Amino acid sequence: MNLHRFETIHPDLLPGLLNTALRNDCEDLEDLVHAHDLDREALERRMQELGYRYIAEQRQFRRVAAKEG
Repeated sequence: MNLHRFETIHPDLLPGLLNTALRNDCEDLEDLVHAHDLDREALERRMQELGYRYIAEQRQFRRVAAKEG
């Protein structure tokens, strides 16, 4: 799976692709970014834009609850 161009992957697909790679191929986010030669800050920023953040305990990106108010 080529995640190198994560900025152009459709927003509906990106979280699932990342979580699949994390579950099947990588120990954690650091391992994922190293294995795919990704910019971790840019990846996390992109995922935040899509409403996700990395949860280390679960080893996956999860949707952030919308703030009420």
